[in-house]
Amino acid sequence: MVARVVRKNYKKITGLFFDFFESEKTSGVLLIVCTVFSILMANSSGRSLYIGTWHYEILGHSLQYWINDGLMAIFFLLIGLEIEREIYVGELSNRQNALLPIAAAIGGMATPALFHFLLNRETATVHGAGIPMATDIAFALGILSLVGNKVPTSLKVFLAALAIIDDLGAIIVIAVFYVTDFSLIYFTLALAIFGLLLLLNRCNINRLSVYLILGGIMWFFMLKSGVHATIAGVLLAFAIPFRQIRNNSPSYRLQHFLHKPVAFFIMPIFALANTGITLTGNWAEGLATSNSLGIIAGLLGGKPLGIFLFSYLSVKAGLSKLPNRVGWKHIISVGFLGGIGFTMSIFITLLAFGDSTVVESSKLSILLTSVLSGTIGFMLLSRQST
Repeated sequence: MVARVVRKNYKKITGLFFDFFESEKTSGVLLIVCTVFSILMANSSGRSLYIGTWHYEILGHSLQYWINDGLMAIFFLLIGLEIEREIYVGELSNRQNALLPIAAAIGGMATPALFHFLLNRETATVHGAGIPMATDIAFALGILSLVGNKVPTSLKVFLAALAIIDDLGAIIVIAVFYVTDFSLIYFTLALAIFGLLLLLNRCNINRLSVYLILGGIMWFFMLKSGVHATIAGVLLAFAIPFRQIRNNSPSYRLQHFLHKPVAFFIMPIFALANTGITLTGNWAEGLATSNSLGIIAGLLGGKPLGIFLFSYLSVKAGLSKLPNRVGWKHIISVGFLGGIGFTMSIFITLLAFGDSTVVESSKLSILLTSVLSGTIGFMLLSRQST
């Protein structure tokens, strides 16, 4: 009887992961299409109309603002739910299994940030050190899926866990280092709502609508506080009950519901609104600035180096072990896939800089390096077999 229940729960857990993987894989392809379309439009005769669309004002703010501060809060809600799932029943639920992607993610965040800092210390662009820290889950898993059965499933799970922890690190960086016009009153109100949500969780209140309504109020207070409003999405995710993997679990139901809207609407529209880079005659000069070089060095060099080095040290110290059928060549290859920054890197760029010239050159650096990192990772994985 017990064995039957364990098998049933395992199938549900596995099914949830593969639903997530398939959704992110397809989303990665769609993101590429949207990015190419956005760049083409930004450099066409329809440039003014295209760029102007995203700056059209609604309730005193541009459409781009509502996408980045509103819709992206839902994206962060899904990320938070995925982190919660990993902690309860996924790769992070087992201490030894969790330590490897945690170590890899720490190395994959710290090393790129260090590279950028060393190239930009004592300059105005040092604030962009958080840009090369992030890994784009959709693109990374999308590239990995192209390799097919040449890589073991355990490597896909490792990459998903690494990217999710990476996103958590990026969220913490955003919350701590990218605060503007801080308001203690509104921040306190946001935390009070979060405390109430946690209390409802402890009282076994499972009505999802209650959490979503209070979450919307928390988002408003967080928006007014100066701390980026998307953080409210993550806090809401951690407050929503995750009792067990079954259809009546609020966290499970919401995560399952959000996969498609986030993958096929929110992330593509974010790409359309934020990747319209105009290539002027001197666009190459922007890639030679200390900020751009820091981003390129961080994503292309810092990511694979940090992920491999910290993974190696973790295993050699006996704190963790390599997943089944995964070797060090796999880890190096995944390290390059970790250098695909895109969504989170662009998001942090928009928070870090107000100068449009710096923003544009940063976006271009992110896009070019992400393409190069993804290509190298794909080529390395294609030469390997399970």
